[in-house]
Amino acid sequence: MAHEPVQSAVESQGTVRVRDISDIEADIVVEADVGVVVRDSTRLSTKVFRPVEPGQYPVILALTAYGKDLGPDTYPAPARYAERPDFDNGIIEVSPWTTWEGPDPATWVPKGYVVVYLDVRGYHQSEGDASVLSPQDADDFYDVIEWAGHQTWSNGSVGTIGVSYLAISQWAAAGLNPPSLKAMVPWEGQTDSYREVLYHGGVPETTFTKFWLNRVNGLANTPPLPAHDLFQMLHRDPQAMTGIREQQFIRPELSQVPALVAATWSDQGLHTRGSFGGFVQTSATQKWLYTHGQPKWSTFYSDEAIEYQQAFFDHFLKGEDNGMDERPAVRLEVRETRDERRVRFESEWPLASTEYHPLYLDAASGTLLATPPETASTVDYQPVGGSATFTIRFDADTELTGHMKLRLWVSTTAGTDIDLFVGAKKFDVDGEEVHFYAKAGYLHGPVAMGWLRVSERALDEHRSTAWQPVLCHDEPQPLTPGEIVAVDVEILPSSTLFRAGESLELVVQGADLFEHPALGHAYSQDVNRGTHTIHTGGEYDSHLLVPRIPDGRHRFSDQVVT
Repeated sequence: MAHEPVQSAVESQGTVRVRDISDIEADIVVEADVGVVVRDSTRLSTKVFRPVEPGQYPVILALTAYGKDLGPDTYPAPARYAERPDFDNGIIEVSPWTTWEGPDPATWVPKGYVVVYLDVRGYHQSEGDASVLSPQDADDFYDVIEWAGHQTWSNGSVGTIGVSYLAISQWAAAGLNPPSLKAMVPWEGQTDSYREVLYHGGVPETTFTKFWLNRVNGLANTPPLPAHDLFQMLHRDPQAMTGIREQQFIRPELSQVPALVAATWSDQGLHTRGSFGGFVQTSATQKWLYTHGQPKWSTFYSDEAIEYQQAFFDHFLKGEDNGMDERPAVRLEVRETRDERRVRFESEWPLASTEYHPLYLDAASGTLLATPPETASTVDYQPVGGSATFTIRFDADTELTGHMKLRLWVSTTAGTDIDLFVGAKKFDVDGEEVHFYAKAGYLHGPVAMGWLRVSERALDEHRSTAWQPVLCHDEPQPLTPGEIVAVDVEILPSSTLFRAGESLELVVQGADLFEHPALGHAYSQDVNRGTHTIHTGGEYDSHLLVPRIPDGRHRFSDQVVT
């Protein structure tokens, strides 16, 4: 029996610590290239980690586009961002076996599980043409789930787990409901690539797309996705992306698989919307939501998260009566600062206790008011380097948990469109901004963010709710200079406690709220012209709808976590 080489001591690699596994190495069988022939006769490659002790074990399976054989020394983000003072992954401690954003075999096999990594079609030792983020992913994952459920070392119960792409692929397969798939842990993944990554509010995302396409194409045996220059061309005409928008093979509403879904306040613009959407949409009658506002990777591998994951898998894959079915559906992490938060438990999402309050914009005073201003007023800003802000100071402790929505009346002096970048910020009693983790671990983000290209403002009335507008993206509605239009801007979910004397500031501008430390500005900024104007008061009901939780501060079960 051969084992993978192992490091003899814990090593520090930026924000990654590779832990010593010499004490368990002899107890784990590692099979590096186990082939699975799927329905179209293509051979896919898996890597299997299982206990030396013969038996039938539940299986934890992860499909990856990042290389099942590539361990921590190849992780892309921690090494790149390790020296940046404005970026934080947290400390990730994994074994040398651990693939990027996948389960650590050194954690799970000693707990009585088999861990299987699967290289997606067309990558590394998996044959066929590369096809990430496609219906082929779903079919291949289905077939390998069923294969894993029928091996001699399997007890017939398979669970899936993983972060980001490893979560997206789970939603794809779960919509087909493979019989052997008994549980899934999609940890921060999208469910609608058009609305959640490529076009937030119709604004083209041009930077992370390039980074990810370059990386994923570089790992493939054949080019799996359009080159970035093609996406750049399509970004000039978002309607040309209709095929991508309509080819939605990720259908959470079709899945009946018990799910533990992780959703984050701290990755807005990448995984926040899709994670909450997947939890709400799935048809599973047994589902849990694990929310957090911390760096994604260190949270995924944290002791608390592993405890949740294990209790969930032990219950559904081993059949243990461990009380998992009695746990409240939602672990709610309410932030006070970037590093201080409280945790309590709720029974649903969005919270049934939510009271939605409109805070009306008053351009004359730059404030947010509980009642509409009687007199109309305007505020102008320049789309490059300018912004408009509106502030309210809370006179009592106030928890805002859930979706915000911004209704704006806007116009421009030139051009046919406006890009709106919206942020909700927190300021302490001394007027200093309180920062939070933002997209991909950036340290200086706001409470929550929203985006809208005004020509894409038409709403899907069937999918929109009072607190979450959903856009049609079918026919653009260009502006004429001086035309005043009403728009609804989706602001992504968040949870924040404002103490008495602290303030909420709404900022509206024509460019990114922040520049990512590694990727720069994320969005196309090619449509803004002239001077932008926000209209408030009188006939213009511009307002921020906020999700207030009555007396939420009194219902915490835990102390402040730091």
